[in-house]
Amino acid sequence: MAPRKFLAVTAAAVLSTVGLAACSGGDDDSGGGSDSGGAVTMTLWHNSTTGPGKAFWDKAVADFHTANPAVTIKIQSIQNEDLDGKLQTSLNSGSAPDIFLQRGGGKMAAMVEAGQLKDITDLVTPETKAAVGDAALGTGQVDGKTYAVPVSILPGGFWYSKNIFQKAGITATPTTVEELVAAAAKLKANGTPIALGAKDAWPAAHWYYFFALRACSKDSLDAAAKDKNFTDPCWTKAGDDLKSFADTEPYNNGFLTTSAQQGAGSSAGLVANGKAGMELMGSWDPGVIAGLTKDKKPLPDLGFFPFPAVAGGQGDPAAIMGGADGFSCSEKAPKECADFLNYILTKPLQEAYYKAFNSLPVSKEAQGAVTEEYLKAVLDAYNKAPYVSQWLDTLYGQNVGNALNVGVVNLLAGKGDVAGIIKATNDAAKKG
Repeated sequence: MAPRKFLAVTAAAVLSTVGLAACSGGDDDSGGGSDSGGAVTMTLWHNSTTGPGKAFWDKAVADFHTANPAVTIKIQSIQNEDLDGKLQTSLNSGSAPDIFLQRGGGKMAAMVEAGQLKDITDLVTPETKAAVGDAALGTGQVDGKTYAVPVSILPGGFWYSKNIFQKAGITATPTTVEELVAAAAKLKANGTPIALGAKDAWPAAHWYYFFALRACSKDSLDAAAKDKNFTDPCWTKAGDDLKSFADTEPYNNGFLTTSAQQGAGSSAGLVANGKAGMELMGSWDPGVIAGLTKDKKPLPDLGFFPFPAVAGGQGDPAAIMGGADGFSCSEKAPKECADFLNYILTKPLQEAYYKAFNSLPVSKEAQGAVTEEYLKAVLDAYNKAPYVSQWLDTLYGQNVGNALNVGVVNLLAGKGDVAGIIKATNDAAKKG
């Protein structure tokens, strides 16, 4: 991913380009439609089950229908941890939603190979292309064809409470892993450890991903994405670095049974309610944390810093890991699906997305609406990064990603070792 150039486009201007003579579609929840004219009913799956995020999608769909009376969109909101599995089942069964959240990377490439996504290359408007930019659109492309459009950029790092850091005696954010170890010890002594929701697997695996980002060169990361071979010694170094850090016991008690985002007892909830000092997570975290504070408002003392440098690695210490959440159309979706995707990338919708999710919009111009210092810090780190890697479980596809995530949890639980992570990922790669 790279910085984007955004061209100001009003919602009304884009909506005026959306054809009101819609395609005929079914009324069942599987959506779909032909190009014969008439009314269209489509389905939308997203992962915002409560609060401002859910309200954003409800309003976006309602406003789109007002401007396009022939197009009805039925919404299904699904808990984030359940979405990928349910989506894959629906895609495989041929009853996929018309519009759905897309993670990208190897997961999207597998959907393309299976013929499950609509090629929307010629349906993305010039206004959208100018707004998003070639680099960002590239996150939704396979072999030069567009199968998804991004709606937000999601770089990762540490989200922390400035007040708790001060109480723990931490005077500066860590820039090296040694400083991170020292800070973690002070947080633990203060009764506010690093929060980790390992019950959901992927948050624990984030730690391995970032150590791999520091241990492996960009060429090594790219090579593994291409040939799914994890024999480079950097992968073992990443595991060894993680184990050394985890052996200092920096995490909350019971982290193996703690969820990531569900309720006050989740890892995000621990940060939200002052029971943890920080969490390693993507830039959606401020919005999740805000929804779990007692007053349901953003944490006023929230701060951000990038993952620190790790000695002996081949990766650039300023490299960032993250993703670009986007939306795709299923293969049988009508063209109005692409009309809706163009609509949600207009400047007003992108600014509304930022306000709803407290997350960075993909629009560079909409980023001008960002006021929070922690999000500005993310943008600064993002814009200075020499390169950005996608989350590894996304980059390397579902089979490898799942094996990687489980292997990391086993390591942290004392039920596996670093060699087990490497073997599991290589074995999963061979199975395809």
